[in-house]
Amino acid sequence: MKNKFRAGILLFITIILFITYNILLRNQEAYALSRYGSRGDEVKQIQTKLKNWGYYKGSVDGIYGSGTLAAVKSFQKKIGLTVDGIAGTKTLQAMGIFSSSSSSSSSGNTSNSSNLNLISRFVYAEARGEPYTGQVAVAAVILNRVRNSKFPNTVSGVVYQSGAFTCVSDGQINLSPDATAKKAAQDAINGWDPTYGAIYYFNPNTATNAWIWSRPMTITIGNHRFCK
Repeated sequence: MKNKFRAGILLFITIILFITYNILLRNQEAYALSRYGSRGDEVKQIQTKLKNWGYYKGSVDGIYGSGTLAAVKSFQKKIGLTVDGIAGTKTLQAMGIFSSSSSSSSSGNTSNSSNLNLISRFVYAEARGEPYTGQVAVAAVILNRVRNSKFPNTVSGVVYQSGAFTCVSDGQINLSPDATAKKAAQDAINGWDPTYGAIYYFNPNTATNAWIWSRPMTITIGNHRFCK
């Protein structure tokens, strides 16, 4: 009788372990989708985005080789993620790539929420001392770039484009935004563009780059001059 009871307990434990293992395995497949040795369309998306942003120099061949691995690590280091070279959930979301395993509605909500949070952090990092309209204007530049074919087509791509913004280089992009920055980001997302379509801005008191001074100005708000 005792042997049957023990056998039953062992069978129960085995079933639980089997179910747990499969759940963890599926989650790993869903959330750590691309890594060294992977192949396919998702790898092509990763390579394309990292190439557009200046992290990847190789060909877009859908093969997660050493070049892609190094580019992913550089991107992760730049934005403050764990530098493991694996394109898991957080890395993919930062690139604007969302798993097909999620429903379209939940992916859209995640994307919208991630964009609002990232733009809010960008506004706080770049323009927290500016008048409110100037904060909205800085957020609008990000969205104008997303719509412009010269720039990456996602918010994260624009913000984290290699060498584009000082706040990414010095780490201020990781500061927590205040309520004003969040409101300014939302106003820009809702369609307010005080810049009249600007895709660049700079501070005339500190800018030394001759090229940025050559851009056609649209408006000056606070300490920033906005231009196309």
